[in-house]
Amino acid sequence: MCCDLKRRFLLLYATQNGQAKAIAEEIWQQAGCQGFEADMHCISEMDKYNLETEKDPVVIVISTTGTGDPPDTARKFVKKIQDTTLPPDHFAHLQYGLLGLGDSEYTFFCNGGKTVDRRLQELGAQHFYDTGLADDCVGLELVVDPWIDGLWLALREALLLQKEKEGMSSSVSAVPSSLPAAPHVVHEVNLSSEVQNLKLEDEGAGSSDVLLQKSVDINLVPSTRDTEPSLVYSVPPVSQSALNIPALPSENIEVQFQDTHGENPHLSSLISEGATFEVPITRAVQLTREDAIKTALLLELDIADTAFNYQPGDAFCVICPNNASEVEELLQILGLSEKGEYFVCVKVKQGTKKKGAARPQHIPERSTLRFILTWCLEIRAIPKKAFLRALVECTSDVGEKRRLQELCSRQGASDYTRFIRDCGVCLLDLLHAFPSCKPSLNLLIEHLPKLQPRYYSVSSSNLYQPGKLWFVFNIVEFPACPARPVSRRGVCTGWLAKLVAPLLHPHRVMLDAKGGRLSNQKISIFARPNNTFHLPADTSVPIIMVGPGTGISPFIGFLQHRQKLKEEHTDWEFGDTWVFFGCRHQDRDYLFKQLRSFLENGTLTHLKVCFSRDSSTAEEAPPKYVQDVIRLYAKDVARVLLKERGYFYVCGDKKGMADGVSDAVVDILGMEMEVDRLEAMKILATLREAKRYLQDVWS
Repeated sequence: MCCDLKRRFLLLYATQNGQAKAIAEEIWQQAGCQGFEADMHCISEMDKYNLETEKDPVVIVISTTGTGDPPDTARKFVKKIQDTTLPPDHFAHLQYGLLGLGDSEYTFFCNGGKTVDRRLQELGAQHFYDTGLADDCVGLELVVDPWIDGLWLALREALLLQKEKEGMSSSVSAVPSSLPAAPHVVHEVNLSSEVQNLKLEDEGAGSSDVLLQKSVDINLVPSTRDTEPSLVYSVPPVSQSALNIPALPSENIEVQFQDTHGENPHLSSLISEGATFEVPITRAVQLTREDAIKTALLLELDIADTAFNYQPGDAFCVICPNNASEVEELLQILGLSEKGEYFVCVKVKQGTKKKGAARPQHIPERSTLRFILTWCLEIRAIPKKAFLRALVECTSDVGEKRRLQELCSRQGASDYTRFIRDCGVCLLDLLHAFPSCKPSLNLLIEHLPKLQPRYYSVSSSNLYQPGKLWFVFNIVEFPACPARPVSRRGVCTGWLAKLVAPLLHPHRVMLDAKGGRLSNQKISIFARPNNTFHLPADTSVPIIMVGPGTGISPFIGFLQHRQKLKEEHTDWEFGDTWVFFGCRHQDRDYLFKQLRSFLENGTLTHLKVCFSRDSSTAEEAPPKYVQDVIRLYAKDVARVLLKERGYFYVCGDKKGMADGVSDAVVDILGMEMEVDRLEAMKILATLREAKRYLQDVWS
């Protein structure tokens, strides 16, 4: 708490995958330019700040994870403020501004931020600045950038009001004349510094205006063949604009190469979420035909010799590496091919001005360079604008430098969305597109986020088949596009598919690096329990399960579990079970035809299927999608939900399916209860709150 109290504010962030932290660091960076001192902490570091006694304004940046939960780093904080014994004026002294991050593809958009915001209000805290809710579906920067711009004036006013209340207004003037009078001025200052970076070794240049014009003349007028913008080319007005670009991020870490002796850390050391388990893959089945549009695989893991436990409906995480060939390609471009097996030491740079600068927690204290690029850094991550801004300084070609500046600027926001964000461009793509860009290893470690484990829904029951865990996934394919000229598979699904190739094709002899036959491959996993997406404790309650495609996965576990319970407890009452399943073609991607065996043994009461791409000769075309089938059983759905107090589960694609299903349910509720759409939506919201309408969806 050593900051200048006259200009200080407390800056807290709660992050799951690094987004909120990166934005908080951007606020921290800009705060210095604006004449403020941001006292920045992760919200989990509750020993380093105290909201109960905080007098200065508080800025909170918080993301959302799972099905609308606050991030893991905010769990203790949220639990603390949700203490029901706290009085309604507990935070009456507190003034704050909150920026929530979320994705409108999911039902509980920005719910992590909304939860904290609502509770702080209930405890008497006051906004000094309106809450911002940024949507990753359309681009966080559309809300984040203007929210940060407006923050500084709001902070000044809040601090002035605070001093007036303290009777000290005469000793604190509004803003020193040396500070910018409005947020946009600082960007003009940044642009001026950027112009200096475009000097092209021209020491005789007379002014920055001349330099800016020179860069336009040389680089920004497209040739006749480049009249359309692309990742590497711009057109007016962007190509002729003066640019508002972010401040250059400070360099805070350094990397030292050591020797080639030692061992890399165990993968479990990379995970802080709980115990990890290394388990063998004992079975692999391709559920789709070779000519199906998507390839779906079922893998079986042997967890018998571990303490790993799960319930049907839970998820778990797979610790996966980056693609080995992409790692080698990156080493080659960086000129570090010969250094891959060298151990490196990553530490904070001496003299860094960043408060609380530390070695990234996901980087081991000592490991080889190849290990870091393979297991620690998300080299496929879409580069953020701060990263692009840093890459500008590593680029020697003036045209490439200018284009990178455009892509991280306000004026180039739509180009950034179109050619980087929407195309899923990653660092390798940028280095190919801008060959004069030669970033340092320090820069990559500073800006590339942590390689995240991948989540999968469990597709089995430990009661039905003890010691076994099933999961199902589609092999994700990213086709080539102009901004990314190579096709790729998903980081984890592509890796898993390669691992299990010997199990899928046992007739092919697979040899390891030493020429021996490959044994069962092992992967590292850890639990990610789902607190709500479980079977009801009361087996007499009816359930409806909607899961097209791989969305059927958790419901296989549900049905296995129900079948075993029925076998073991013949005197129990069991409610009806409904499954609505859909896929493209009945003969190509009907993933679990054994659903019919559940129907035959009485575990499953009703099975309704549809096939969206199969042609029909019937007079009346059959329904194509699960939401269409659901409408055909409107009275049954209404009865289960309203009269029998049943549960409704949805798993699968959010935008293409889950929204359509919820619309169908709203229509059914409105029709059966004879109420308008708004009232029907309220009923569905009530079902959600009661945890009787549950979703496990992805975008």
